[in-house]
Amino acid sequence: MTEPAPLLDAVDLRSFLDRVPDPRGRKGRVYPFGALLSAVAAGVLAGAKSLTAIGEWIADAPAWALKSLGFTPDPLTGQIPVPHPATVRRLLKRLDGDALDRAIGAFLNTRLTQTAPDGEPATRAGRRAVAVDGKTVRGSRTTGKTAVVLLAAMDHTGTVLAQRQIADKSNEIPAFAPLLETIEDLDGVVITADALHTQHAHGTYLRSRGAHYLAIVKKNHAKLHDRVRHLPWRDMPLEHYDRTRAHHRVEIRRLKAAAFDHLDYPDAKQALQIVRWRLDRTTGELTIERIYLITSLAPGAATGPELASWTRGHWGIENLLHHVRDRTFREDDSKVRTGHLPRTMASLRNLAISVHRQDGATNMAAALRRAARDYRRPLAALGLT
Repeated sequence: MTEPAPLLDAVDLRSFLDRVPDPRGRKGRVYPFGALLSAVAAGVLAGAKSLTAIGEWIADAPAWALKSLGFTPDPLTGQIPVPHPATVRRLLKRLDGDALDRAIGAFLNTRLTQTAPDGEPATRAGRRAVAVDGKTVRGSRTTGKTAVVLLAAMDHTGTVLAQRQIADKSNEIPAFAPLLETIEDLDGVVITADALHTQHAHGTYLRSRGAHYLAIVKKNHAKLHDRVRHLPWRDMPLEHYDRTRAHHRVEIRRLKAAAFDHLDYPDAKQALQIVRWRLDRTTGELTIERIYLITSLAPGAATGPELASWTRGHWGIENLLHHVRDRTFREDDSKVRTGHLPRTMASLRNLAISVHRQDGATNMAAALRRAARDYRRPLAALGLT
């Protein structure tokens, strides 16, 4: 295989990985740090699901690919030595997870901005939206230690912008602001999250950053929920209506909005009601669900279809990210538990999934198989050729 021509306009992952501190001692630095991390990232982009698979991908790489990754030839033999899988494992389990996630988030955000038509990443509705949600890495649980929980922020188009590990004996709430603090520009961005994050402190933080929120209100906020639920919704005009048929189900969604002058939540401007009818055509069972939300977006700042798309788009983090890590990468079946390995592997999977999404992939398994067929493809996607 001949060496491919470099892509001059590609975003180079190495320049971002340089921000991650090398945890190795000076005497243990046989291989270049950037080359090792780049090779691991490229291997995961090509579908490697385990540390063993990553090691095999690196070992099978042709000489031109190893040079592109940053490995150097032996001055005597001219051969390019590759690291043993144990070397890769030792490095990954000691990496600074926060630094790695910041580097990956910055790379993906830069790449997303460069691939957007107008230079500004956005949702299909026009304004950028970011979902915040947590995931438990079940395979990391041991007899003496609870499973690792990771909180992620994902652009509604499928790019993971930030990730943070939840401290032991804590929950997602204290990690919300530190997670979003790693995203440089939130001005005008709509943040969606589940009801756990409908917290006054979160609303205040988001507005201080110039971001807007779509916050779900449930009975865990009894007074707020009661006030919103008892608004005269029957008298409110319909803002959006949607009817879909899929998987032997018929689903109807109706959205209404009510303006507020005074509501006990930071800078709240509107309350929303979404009524969802779902008919199972196989069993004939009909379910009706009412969802209430509040938002800092003023009346007229967003249309009914936009509000509906952001609300529904929030759950894309489950389908576009968490489900893929579980089913395609078999994350919950992984038994890596030592050091920082569970988080590091999750971060690398976030990187691979996001790059493929940015490149237009809708079937992640097919995208990984395509990348695995040619060493040029993962390297080119990461700007490493």
